[in-house]
Amino acid sequence: MSVTTQPGTEPQAQAFAAWFDRIVGNVETVIRGKTDVVRLSLIALFAEGHLLLEDVPGVGKTMLARSIAQSLGGEFQRIQFTPDLLPSDVTGVSIFNQKSGEFEYHRGPIFANVVLADEINRASPKTQSSLLQVMEERRVTVDRDTRSVPRPFLVIATQNPIELEGTYPLPEAQLDRFLIKTSIGHPDLTAEMEILRNHSSSAPRIDALQPLLSAPEAENLVAFAEAVSASDGILAYIATLADATRRLPELRLGVSPRGSIGLLRASRVWAASEGRSFVTPEDVKFLAEPVLGHRVILTPDAELAGRTGLELVRRAVESVAVPQNR
Repeated sequence: MSVTTQPGTEPQAQAFAAWFDRIVGNVETVIRGKTDVVRLSLIALFAEGHLLLEDVPGVGKTMLARSIAQSLGGEFQRIQFTPDLLPSDVTGVSIFNQKSGEFEYHRGPIFANVVLADEINRASPKTQSSLLQVMEERRVTVDRDTRSVPRPFLVIATQNPIELEGTYPLPEAQLDRFLIKTSIGHPDLTAEMEILRNHSSSAPRIDALQPLLSAPEAENLVAFAEAVSASDGILAYIATLADATRRLPELRLGVSPRGSIGLLRASRVWAASEGRSFVTPEDVKFLAEPVLGHRVILTPDAELAGRTGLELVRRAVESVAVPQNR
């Protein structure tokens, strides 16, 4: 079944929402009881952003990434970030072929539709920075040659918050490249009972998930989301929220313009996933924390006081009047 979307019409927005819900349902056959996390992951995908998961081991981060790739019918690659990982292990390397007398480029695992950067903070800053270009531009430069990665393209990076020895915190420049930061968390009692009930000697059959979209169809959905209407009032609301974070005394650095753009793009996808061809203030307000919370930098005093970026972004959101729909 093909995906055909045209900008600016409610029927097409409802068609987008139907496809979105089908993918959510497909992923949820593997990831139980985490609808909001699955929806946020797909928002990052269709907004052409990336996802950062900070969570304890064993809650399904790898399964989430694999099931999204399988639902899209796309290629999945997992990169285990370790202290000895090199940038060329991510982006690829040119190797001299003695027979042909020429250098041949061997692609790295970054050339996939969904890339899981597992425990990204265990790699050196130099290796972490190898992701900066591809996350922003969707292309890789090696030996002065630039190559594009396949589309759609989503990096899902994970961090373990409890084993911090030997880790390298992600620099602010890289944190700002992630559209959304969230966590899966432990399942509730009902979901965990269902997991146990359906558990067998092997892991859930992710490979048995039915691909729902082709790459061109996914690109059509991306294009439709980009065309979702955002009024001047919505743009002013987003800009005012960003400015409010820059005025908080507990923040050394507020939300950057990249963060404002990210919030707009995510809000457009969320609106489309709800069957609307226009963004509402509620869309923006709902997404402000997962999109902006990791982009702010606290003052040393605020850190010592135990404040968090999410808490301060929430305060900034509450300080700004929500525009009324007309």
